[in-house]
Amino acid sequence: MPLNIVHDGNGLPRIILTEPTGSSAEVLLYGGQVVSWKNERREELLFMSSKAIWKPPKAIRGGIPVCFPQFGNLGSLEQHGFARNRLWSLDNDPLPLPPTNNQSSVDLILKSAEEDLKTWPRSFELRLRISLSAGKLTLIPRVRNTDSKAFSFTFALSNYLSVSDISEVRVEGLETLDYFDNLAHRERFTEQADAITFDGEVNRVYLDTPTKIAMIDHEKKRTFVLRKDGMPDAVVWNPWDKKTKTVPDLGVEDYKTMLCVDSAAIETPIVLKPFEEWKGRQELSTVSSSYCSGQLDPRKVLHGFH
Repeated sequence: MPLNIVHDGNGLPRIILTEPTGSSAEVLLYGGQVVSWKNERREELLFMSSKAIWKPPKAIRGGIPVCFPQFGNLGSLEQHGFARNRLWSLDNDPLPLPPTNNQSSVDLILKSAEEDLKTWPRSFELRLRISLSAGKLTLIPRVRNTDSKAFSFTFALSNYLSVSDISEVRVEGLETLDYFDNLAHRERFTEQADAITFDGEVNRVYLDTPTKIAMIDHEKKRTFVLRKDGMPDAVVWNPWDKKTKTVPDLGVEDYKTMLCVDSAAIETPIVLKPFEEWKGRQELSTVSSSYCSGQLDPRKVLHGFH
């Protein structure tokens, strides 16, 4: 079966992935970006800004943007690098990954272009496999050095998750870890709370994080579970009301229904020698939260439910 590609009203080619239980995902060639992930009940699981700009060269605020070769402003390039506002291509040769089902999976590639070599003079191939299965969305990014000299980069998959009310959300799995606080000039702190909750702006890079993090949405009785490999850091971000007003492509009330938890490699940049390849992996899944004396049992979320 050929890939299901549609051209939406914005003229951006969109790949529709489906699987037998009825869940779906939508991926743009622009940015190689997942912009929708719906469960089998057709509920949208990813957040998309009400003021998202769907016109190149702007990045699209929501879904799962790819930050490469620079996270944030940690370097000389534009914010979060250039991969999220370039047109990617279908990758017809995704070796050595095994072949997949065209209906539920797609392989994309971004190669260094002349305009990018001016600002980042390194030759590379960035590949991304996006796979949909029942209750799960998997992204496998790979970067190959096709240059004659070594280079380093930082990387992130920014997961904009849709939540019912940010003030009712808990993030578990990051307790006791060190983090850089981007609201305090990247000063390093140690997480003291037993879970991260939100009553104001949060913008932190947690370091050496576990392979599994849980985002518990009490109101929806839904838990997102993020599993990741090759991306040791995790960014937790919500702009809250004041910061939201300074972000032109974010609606004033949008912060209430969004939570960003990114899989990232930031503190220690990835270094590739010529012809070397780096590979990461993240799996997003959802489980229904079960209550235990009014609280979710974090041990079950973090260690059970396989």
